[in-house]
Amino acid sequence: MNVEGILKTKGAGVVTIERGQQVNHVAKVLTEKRIGAVVVVDEADRVCGVLSERDIVRALANEGPAALHQAVSVFMTADVITCGPRDSMDQLMSLMTGRRIRHLPVLDGGKLIGIVSIGDVVKWRIAETESEAASLREYIATG
Repeated sequence: MNVEGILKTKGAGVVTIERGQQVNHVAKVLTEKRIGAVVVVDEADRVCGVLSERDIVRALANEGPAALHQAVSVFMTADVITCGPRDSMDQLMSLMTGRRIRHLPVLDGGKLIGIVSIGDVVKWRIAETESEAASLREYIATG
């Protein structure tokens, strides 16, 4: 399976936030949507960052409650690592593990078409393992 397959299964919806939004607004969005990160976009809707729960916790630890009233752009990860729809699960696992990334925006031709989380990758891996085990059981039972 590749990223495109995951997006077909989970949907391609992505929550985006403009970089001028305040951190407290993003914290509310994360809570309401039950997600771990948002993609930050500029005025032209281009990806310019990612803000995760971890980024907000780090901001609070360093800046205190005042961080909640600052712009997302102050605390977002601006060096965004992305993936493409044809990237394999092995590529994603390697990238996410190696770079310690939990969320990857999916770009196709520079356009944001989805987001993949480490949870999506783990869910796929578990399903693959269960399918392999079922095939082996069937092979043994009929062999």
